Amino acid sequence: MKEEQVVLVTINDEPIGLMNKLEAHEKAVLHRAFSVFVLNDKNEVMLQQRAQHKYHSPLLWTNTCCSHQRAGETNIEAGKRRLEEEMGFVTELKELFHFIYKAPFDNGLTEHELDHVMIGYYNGEPAINRDEVEHWKWMDIEAIRVDMKSNPEHYTVWFKIIFNEFYHYLEDHKL
Repeated sequence: MKEEQVVLVTINDEPIGLMNKLEAHEKAVLHRAFSVFVLNDKNEVMLQQRAQHKYHSPLLWTNTCCSHQRAGETNIEAGKRRLEEEMGFVTELKELFHFIYKAPFDNGLTEHELDHVMIGYYNGEPAINRDEVEHWKWMDIEAIRVDMKSNPEHYTVWFKIIFNEFYHYLEDHKL
């Protein structure tokens, strides 16, 4: 099986090539990514706990799903594809904003991503893919913020960064 490739980009999100995902994380090269936040009617976020066997950040809580766009794939197409692959459902997504972040892991890899943050709404239960996801739960946005301050070690490095951006976006735009 061929290793998945990521789309390398400039700081203006202009594609400049492809690289194997692991190599991009070893070299901390800027690449395109996305993060999906699914909310229900109670304004709770669906969180996922990463599968135990993941090569980084196993068993840590994070947003509903996140991954990397494939060459020629729109942000929305990528978000829907990965939402179905990881959580077993698809819903309409809307891109909210994007930003660049850099976050090192304990294993020597580094996320250096231009991250497109998307939101969707769903009220059902997911059919999680056990290869990707250990558990899931609904959690109130304010409760996430509080718990993240008290227990930061329970959350992925990128989620702590992305959630802060997402939280302030929601405050500013009253979604």
